[in-house]
Amino acid sequence: MQPLPADPNMTRHEVIQVELGERGYPIHVVAGGLDELGSTLARQVDPGRVVLVTNPVVAEFHQKPAVDALERAGFEVVILHIPDGESHKHLQTWAALVEQLLNARIDRRTLVLALGGGVTGDVVGFAAASVLRGVPFVQVPTTLLAMVDASVGGKTGFNTTHGKNLVGAFYQPRLVYAATDVLDTLPQAEWRCGLGEALKHGVIRDIELVDWMDANAQALRSRDPSASSWLVRRCCEIKSEVVAADEREAGLRAILNFGHTAGHALETALGHGSLRHGEAVALGMLAETRLAVERGWCREPGMFSRLEQLSERLELPTTLPAGPLTKLGSSFRDKLDHAVRMDKKTVRGRLNLVVPIGMGSAELHTATADDLVALMDLTESWEKS
Repeated sequence: MQPLPADPNMTRHEVIQVELGERGYPIHVVAGGLDELGSTLARQVDPGRVVLVTNPVVAEFHQKPAVDALERAGFEVVILHIPDGESHKHLQTWAALVEQLLNARIDRRTLVLALGGGVTGDVVGFAAASVLRGVPFVQVPTTLLAMVDASVGGKTGFNTTHGKNLVGAFYQPRLVYAATDVLDTLPQAEWRCGLGEALKHGVIRDIELVDWMDANAQALRSRDPSASSWLVRRCCEIKSEVVAADEREAGLRAILNFGHTAGHALETALGHGSLRHGEAVALGMLAETRLAVERGWCREPGMFSRLEQLSERLELPTTLPAGPLTKLGSSFRDKLDHAVRMDKKTVRGRLNLVVPIGMGSAELHTATADDLVALMDLTESWEKS
C-alpha cells in the first residue's frame, strides 16, 4: 500500500478557506467528533439563537452531541426535523421546512444549521436561501459524499419529476464543519458513494489523488481514519479552488459535473431513491468516459478500462441494478431519454458535457441527448476500451 502523503503541516483540525471575498468561508476538517462545533462556530458568529435541522436517522446518532456542543458555547438551539432520503428531496419537504422555520419565528440573523448528508444540506440550504430572502446557514455534513463534495460550493435545491436539482440557488454557507469521526455510523453503501465523488475530483483535476486512491483502495474500503481524513481534506482543497475561481459555474466549475449528466438522468429514470447518488455518479463517469473515448476526445490509452477497474476496486457499481430495470421494462429508455433532455445544462438540444481527456484533466464538449442515451443502455456489458 502506498503510504499516506507525508504532510508535516497536517493537524487534527485543518482549516481550508474558500476564497469568495465577502462570501468566503472556512471549511473545518476535524479528525474527531462534534465536540468543537460550538466553540468553532462561536469564533465565526456571535452566539445566539440557532435552528438545527436534521433528519430522524442522523438525529439518532449525532443530534445530541451537536446540541451539547452548541449549548456549551452559548447558543440557544431549536431543533427541526425533515424526512430522510433522496425520495424526500422535493418541493413538499422544502415548503414544509420553510413553514417550520417561520413558525419558529426566525429573523434574518437567525443561524440555520444543516446536520446531515447531501439531501439535508441541499434542502436546508435552499430554505435558508429563500426564507426571509436569505438567512445565514452552516453545513455540518455527516456522510462522506457530503464532506468531499455536496457541503462545499453553495449549490442548494431539490428534485422534480422532470429531473435532479432543477430548482435551487447558489447560496454559500457561513461555515462547513466536517468531523470525520461521525462517519463511523455511516452504512458501507453510503461510504462507497462518497468514494465515487472523491474519485471524480481526482479524474478531473488531480492524477496524484487517483493514483493514491488506487494504491490505498483497501484502506479506503476499510475506512482507515488517517486515509479518511486526508481524503476529505484533499477533496475540499480541490473543490474550494474550483469554486473560488468560478462560483456560479460560468466556466471552470462545470468540470465538477463530470458523471452527473448521465448520473442524474439514471437517478430520475429509475425513480429517485432507486439508485444512490454516488452510485449513479460512478456509472455516469463510466458512460461519459466511454463517449469521450469513442469521439476521440480522450487522449489517454486505456482510460476507460482503468476507470472501470478502479471503480471495481473501490466497490463502486459498473452496471445498473437488475431490480429497477426489470420493474420499468421498456419504459426505462423513454424515461432516460426525457431525463437527459431535461438536464439543466442542455441548451438548444445540445449537452454541455464534461469529459476526461486524460486522467487528472477534463474539458467541456457538446453532445446530443441521443448520444448519451445510447451510451447509457447499460443492460448489456460494455466493451472495454
